[in-house]
Amino acid sequence: MTDDSLYRQAKALRSAVTMEVPALLDWWIRFMPDRKRGFHGSIDNLNRVVARTPRGLVLNSRILWTFAAAYEWDPKQEYLDMAYRAFRYGALSFEDPDYGGMYWSVDENGVPLETKKQVYGLAFWIYGLSEFCRVARYELPGEKARQLFFLLEKCCHDKERGGYFEAFSRDWKPLADLRLSEKDANEKKSMNTHLHVLEAYTNLYRIWKDKTLANAIRSLLQVFCQHIIDPEKFRQGLFFSEDWVLRSAVVSFGHDIEASWLLYEAAAILGDENLLSFYRKVCVSMAETAMQGLDADGALWYELDTATGNYNKEKHWWPQAEAMVGFLNACQLSGNEQYFICADRSWNFICRELKDYKNGEWFWGIGENGVVMEKEKAGFWKCPYHNVRACLEVSKRITESGRLITL
Repeated sequence: MTDDSLYRQAKALRSAVTMEVPALLDWWIRFMPDRKRGFHGSIDNLNRVVARTPRGLVLNSRILWTFAAAYEWDPKQEYLDMAYRAFRYGALSFEDPDYGGMYWSVDENGVPLETKKQVYGLAFWIYGLSEFCRVARYELPGEKARQLFFLLEKCCHDKERGGYFEAFSRDWKPLADLRLSEKDANEKKSMNTHLHVLEAYTNLYRIWKDKTLANAIRSLLQVFCQHIIDPEKFRQGLFFSEDWVLRSAVVSFGHDIEASWLLYEAAAILGDENLLSFYRKVCVSMAETAMQGLDADGALWYELDTATGNYNKEKHWWPQAEAMVGFLNACQLSGNEQYFICADRSWNFICRELKDYKNGEWFWGIGENGVVMEKEKAGFWKCPYHNVRACLEVSKRITESGRLITL
């Protein structure tokens, strides 16, 4: 960026997101811990505990990653304590002592509810364990992450066609229902699971420079360029058969902008110049395509059904958070200031519409009618990972003087 006004905008953005991090973290410290065990399953928009809600592996794993990352950013003991709480809760309540891996959910007493092995959830546990090991210099979570990596490679990797199957029974047998949630298609493979396995393996590689792990990251990057990303439109398919036949016509704008920076991060961790050169172009093109989902107010719509041309114009919290990072990443890679403007407008929308100035944290989203969606403030899917991570990433990518760090 060369214009002084843009430097001032970038400096202001950095300052704002840096201030947002402790505000978000303090909310989770205040409201989420259950005095008896781990964390509550759900908190509503008025900060009230929703009793007897399932506790999910994804929520616990994301809390672990968030507070470990926060401790590196600002080494407060309370952040480390929250990370340790999440680690201990996961190890004691979610870990399967008989068959390995982690349960998908447990009840408030730690009794397993859904014992299936959902690869998406296992990936997030690796992601959190790796971060905790790295910043706390505590070897046990790193060892658990490595064991889980080998388990995924043994039980979940499709050695013939590439990629990973979605889910298995508790004892690693095939399942009839492979879905993450009711809204998902029941298919053998998905973009979402592969993106977060890649994310997890990238983070694991930061603490464990293993050749087998590097090869797995490289293979995942190949899966994305060969099967998941449309090479002409630079959109991702969402669901696939086991032999990579596309089974969905829906475009997820949030996942496309999120992948646009996570893919480059994975290529960068390997230090392969050919991969970096390839994904530099791909990731900028994905960010450019994702702009088709931007509303006039700067927010990113949720989905587009390409078969019907219908948009889902809900504005959920997490695509706005990922848009901040994805567009900023595209600006760093390309030098095109228009991407920075998109990132800045994402933050402005968050501040206008999503931040709950009365009760703290961010609302789930804004509906197509322009009204706040009446969904939980924290829960099975509503976690501190997207918004805290986005603020940390933006803060790290802009210098105090408002210059963008060159990638």
